Amino acid sequence: MSAGTTMDRTAADLSGSDWFKDENVQTIIGLLNADGGEARIVGGAVRNALMGLAIGDVDIATTLLPDEVMARAEKAGIKTIPTGIDHGTVTLVRNGHPFEVTTLRTDMETDGRRADVVFGTDWAEDAARRDFTINALYLDAQGKVIDLVDGLNDIETKTIRFIGDADLRNSEDYLRILRFFRFFAWYGEGRPDADGLRSAARLKAGLEKLSAERVWMELKKLLSAEDPSRSLLWMRQTGVLTAVLPETEKWGIDAIAPLIHAEEVFGWDADPLLRIMAMVPPDPDRVAAMAKRLRLSRAESRRLVGWARTQPVKHDIGDMAFNRVLYGCDLASMRDWLRLALSAARQRARSDTNALAEAAGYSRLIARLDKWKRPAFPLNGDDLKEVGLEAGPELGALQKTLEGLWLESNFTMTRDDLLFEAVARSQQSQS
Repeated sequence: MSAGTTMDRTAADLSGSDWFKDENVQTIIGLLNADGGEARIVGGAVRNALMGLAIGDVDIATTLLPDEVMARAEKAGIKTIPTGIDHGTVTLVRNGHPFEVTTLRTDMETDGRRADVVFGTDWAEDAARRDFTINALYLDAQGKVIDLVDGLNDIETKTIRFIGDADLRNSEDYLRILRFFRFFAWYGEGRPDADGLRSAARLKAGLEKLSAERVWMELKKLLSAEDPSRSLLWMRQTGVLTAVLPETEKWGIDAIAPLIHAEEVFGWDADPLLRIMAMVPPDPDRVAAMAKRLRLSRAESRRLVGWARTQPVKHDIGDMAFNRVLYGCDLASMRDWLRLALSAARQRARSDTNALAEAAGYSRLIARLDKWKRPAFPLNGDDLKEVGLEAGPELGALQKTLEGLWLESNFTMTRDDLLFEAVARSQQSQS
């Protein structure tokens, strides 16, 4: 299919796909379609299959009520988990493969975060309550795609479009504003849908109603896309980025594109935390406050704050001096700092030839860091006591002094060298 053409809906047949023919998929679909029930695969699996992307979870919609879904599964020896039974969702696990099965439903009342639902059997109503057209395509038991919202055309043009009125969809759950930009980052092309952009700008204040965990989860998924730079640009244009990451307001996102280009050149993985670092000022207090507000994990918080506290190094620092820096710093934090410095220098080098040397220098330092093995200081307090030195504050201070000498020697002083120096300094202080 070529861009700009309308997809032939008679060709929207995925029955020959390996993932659809999988025994576990067919068993679950067959179980739910028996005895008057009807079930269809819906959402990401259908979308990704049509876009030629890898298939992740296989979600299923059904006319059966949750209790009936569980009863059928248990009778067939399939494990059941009532993951969201109040909203009609049951997870069936067969041979270790989970399938999220949700009863058709209509959202009767929403508050911008959650909805009260009524179960039903109308596929059009079920499709109408979903977020985007590309997520509301169904696949029936025969492998035929059923499109009730003109989603196939949007798959073809890679358009992320809300089903029905964008304001209504977003007011039902304000997280959809972030999902709009996340799906654009992953699946969209060109300019985002104008109605979606206008709605995001109008309703961005509703993001305050969301829990920090939901916001961060969505941001992390967005920043994990191969190239989220265009999506971030539109988030900034609509004010959504400032609403969820006010730290970026005066710092901007100009460093994102150079970082993504460096990722491509050097084979770095898409790293949402490194991308956050490129967007916020390296202020430890502000970064710590941001991490707390978004309720990041301890590991994520430590990494961000560690980067913000990292002391910059010059691109032409000597090997011995850099060795000493590495010995005293957090290596992961230094790697983050150097990668951002390298990507920024590469960007400047496009118009400033002097930055070429800077980029080469940071590339050399990263390579050196990646091979670095922190040496162990060959002396401890017990060693000093064995040569007659007494325990106490003076002993601790002497040990620190000796470690400094060892660093200055580029880690070449041996244990005997250090003990000799210790005895000499002790005798000198007593004379």
